[in-house]
Amino acid sequence: MQKKSFIRPLSNGLKPAGRWMCALLLTFLFGTTDLLLADSAANGAQAVSEHVGANGEEGGEHLSAQALRIFTVAGVPVTNSMITGWLAALILIAVSVGFRRQVRAGRHTMFAGTVEALVIFLLGFLTDIMGEKLAKKTFWLLGSFFVFILCSNWLGLFPGIGSIGWGHATESMFKITRPLFRGVNADLNTTLALGALFFLFWFIWAWKENGPVGILKHIFAPRGDMKGIMYFVMAVVFLAVGFLEVFSIIIRPFSLALRLYGNIFAGEVMLETMLHKVPMLGWLLPVPFYLMEVLVGLIQAFVFTLLSAVFIMLICSHEGAEEHPDHGTNPAAKQH
Repeated sequence: MQKKSFIRPLSNGLKPAGRWMCALLLTFLFGTTDLLLADSAANGAQAVSEHVGANGEEGGEHLSAQALRIFTVAGVPVTNSMITGWLAALILIAVSVGFRRQVRAGRHTMFAGTVEALVIFLLGFLTDIMGEKLAKKTFWLLGSFFVFILCSNWLGLFPGIGSIGWGHATESMFKITRPLFRGVNADLNTTLALGALFFLFWFIWAWKENGPVGILKHIFAPRGDMKGIMYFVMAVVFLAVGFLEVFSIIIRPFSLALRLYGNIFAGEVMLETMLHKVPMLGWLLPVPFYLMEVLVGLIQAFVFTLLSAVFIMLICSHEGAEEHPDHGTNPAAKQH
């Protein structure tokens, strides 16, 4: 009986492998389109990076705020952060497909057990925040956010990310001025794409749960049992608060994007500085900071997923919906 419980959580309609792949594909559709807007900025950053690298010792220490364009496909610029993002997506897709095959074949391996443990943990984590019904409904997206951000953050710490590319030789070392790979979330375009994807599904789920009138009531309608003059006073107060709430809703995807980008980009700048500050100790100085960035990458994946879950829960949850879940269906309640 214990063997059957191994795949039971994944046989109740979640199907995480297929849905995770869909979410990853949607994410990178956003990522490739919004890079069209950043084409000119990327070209400028590329020229600045090459100029600094050709002038001497600062070329390898400074990480450009813009991802550098490596090549173009049908007029669409492909940057080094996009290449790393595609690599992270391919890794997750391969893991998802391999896991699904092992589950269907009934093979109980350490790999399958680890992936299932992660899925069960994330589902339980989201259930504690949003409730079971909403957690299962949004798990495919929020779970994808977590695993993609975590994989991207940790992939950026692997050797070769930032150290393979084009550059020039100096007296002490070869300095890379145009890296082939770059941390995925150290590019603002990627984090903005994730924020836009969150906002799109936030709006879809809010519309399905509440409808247009329900959304307006949720934002502007006064709460509580008030009558008389107090109702009109609180109506004016909640109307003013509602406009602040609308502003808060609009900036949520930008706050999610900037928080993730700022933390990851700052970590990469710190690692670059430690790597080139003392060339003879470049193999030693970054080590403690690499360990710290492993923790930061995990925390930032949790923070993005947690805030996304809270924002969705706030608009989709109904007051009193889970206080008496069995009301009207419990035989004992009917007798009383």
